[in-house]
Amino acid sequence: MTVFSEIYGTYFRITAKILEKNITDEKEIQRIISENGFRDSLLFLPKKLIPQKDRSDWGFLKYGSDGKLRRTIKNPPLRILTLLQKSWLKAKLLDPKIRLFLDDNTIFRLEDALAGINPLYDRENFRFTDMYNDGDDFGNQNYRTVFRKILSAVKNHEIIDINFVSGKGKNIRGRFLPLKIEYSRKNNKFRVYCYAMKNGIPSGSGIINIGRIENVENTGAVYGKRIDMNEYFFSRRCEEPVTVCVTPQRNGVERFLTEFSSYEKTTAPDPQTGGCIVRIWYDKYDETELLVQLLGFGPVIEIVSPPRFRKLVAERVKKQYDITFGKTNGA
Repeated sequence: MTVFSEIYGTYFRITAKILEKNITDEKEIQRIISENGFRDSLLFLPKKLIPQKDRSDWGFLKYGSDGKLRRTIKNPPLRILTLLQKSWLKAKLLDPKIRLFLDDNTIFRLEDALAGINPLYDRENFRFTDMYNDGDDFGNQNYRTVFRKILSAVKNHEIIDINFVSGKGKNIRGRFLPLKIEYSRKNNKFRVYCYAMKNGIPSGSGIINIGRIENVENTGAVYGKRIDMNEYFFSRRCEEPVTVCVTPQRNGVERFLTEFSSYEKTTAPDPQTGGCIVRIWYDKYDETELLVQLLGFGPVIEIVSPPRFRKLVAERVKKQYDITFGKTNGA
């Protein structure tokens, strides 16, 4: 195996991270490999980094008189970007969403460093399908401010006051603990999963579209207990999964599994159609969004169960038919 078999690949990044420190030890090396490597990396990578008597290691570290490990090179590895990587970064800077995660000074320094570099692609080269046109205004200054405050709260487990407008137009103000920010490609919007807080204790769960948030205020309070996201999502999980039969027509199976890759699900082959049967668990408060996503596949899929969900789909299809061709008598 070659240490530089892939430019800035996993083993390169692990080695560079270890060599950032002039002095380290075997325990720290084991930790870095465990956190950044693959499942089997601990089986062979430590032997390549820690000095071996037969000199089969890579020679990057040596033992000092105090028993500590020291790097044999004077300076840590430099990370030199290729022209292709620079072009990719320039293209990413054209995406307004990236400015939500980087401050203006960082953006300015990146643009200055990449001056004269042509972007790898332009946004005009892409045509986005199955995406709503009323996405969030990522360039809005207030949106960026709100997003950055929520992102900071998620990272630091901070409790914040949020003022937002509900889907029914009602102004709501409350104290929340943000847990996770999620991007919806179909809606082109960000939303935040959070706990509603009462006297410093979670009193309920919810999801808020960041585009509906008007103001965020810090409270100075930090939630000190461990946050279990699995427990959060389980409290919002549907009681019965939706079972869908996916046929192979029009590359249906691959498209379906790609579209629903973020959902908890199980799959099994369907010998009758040559496709597969998928059982999807979902957030019960996102049932309508799931229904719309499934309808987008048309005759490629059949929703098998539960009966209540099949009825909702039938009602939605009939409503769409009535809008398009006029109301019909009967089912």
